[in-house]
Amino acid sequence: MELALLAAWCFAVAVLGGPAGLVLGNIRLPAVLLLASSPAAGAGANVGISAVAAASASIAHIRAGRVNWRLFFWMAPPTVAGALLGGYVSGVLPGDVLRVAIAAVLYYSAVDLLRWRRAREPVESSGELNLRAAMASGVLIGVLGGIVGLILGTLRIPALLRFVGESPARAVGTNSMVGVCLGVAGVIGHLPSAAPDWDLLAVGAAASIPGAVLGARLVGRLSEERLIDAIGAILLVAATGLLVQALA
Repeated sequence: MELALLAAWCFAVAVLGGPAGLVLGNIRLPAVLLLASSPAAGAGANVGISAVAAASASIAHIRAGRVNWRLFFWMAPPTVAGALLGGYVSGVLPGDVLRVAIAAVLYYSAVDLLRWRRAREPVESSGELNLRAAMASGVLIGVLGGIVGLILGTLRIPALLRFVGESPARAVGTNSMVGVCLGVAGVIGHLPSAAPDWDLLAVGAAASIPGAVLGARLVGRLSEERLIDAIGAILLVAATGLLVQALA
């Protein structure tokens, strides 16, 4: 019964995050930790579920042409390097302090993104992307993700939109692909100290696959303005989830 409830929750979370290109591992994490053999094993299972959910959603994004491959190949390697480094130092920093800090960043990102969407002029994109910002954000978010056991698309999406200059739809698809890389690196980083609970990973991943695919298909049905609004709203939910975890 517990595994069935976990499967249902993982499916619902995947559907909820799909339209914004997010897997919302921070919302899934408390349920995984309740059934995990240890917090570290639960975090490893959760980041593995996130990787599978992101990979499933990426299939729909690739078919729809929503992945910027040039941006992906610039952003993925520093993200993986950062995730491996974050996994190494994960035992040094207090996890709850980091969660509060990330929640604060998410709150700011959500409000700033929604204000930016309403204030910006409807001009055509020049197609020029800030690759330095992509690499820098990749390293930073990779380190944070490796430490807390999350792929942190909730931080990557605002960075892609505001600082890199990617369009909303392609930011969603590219974020999913980079998230796969971070998730795989996160699982590898957990293996030496605390292997993931493979049964929880298997159940959560199996339930997240159809949810992520269904949610990803909804991206193309949203206008650019509605997509940004959806991302902003989900950032607020994700920030609240992280804050509750830290305070609890």
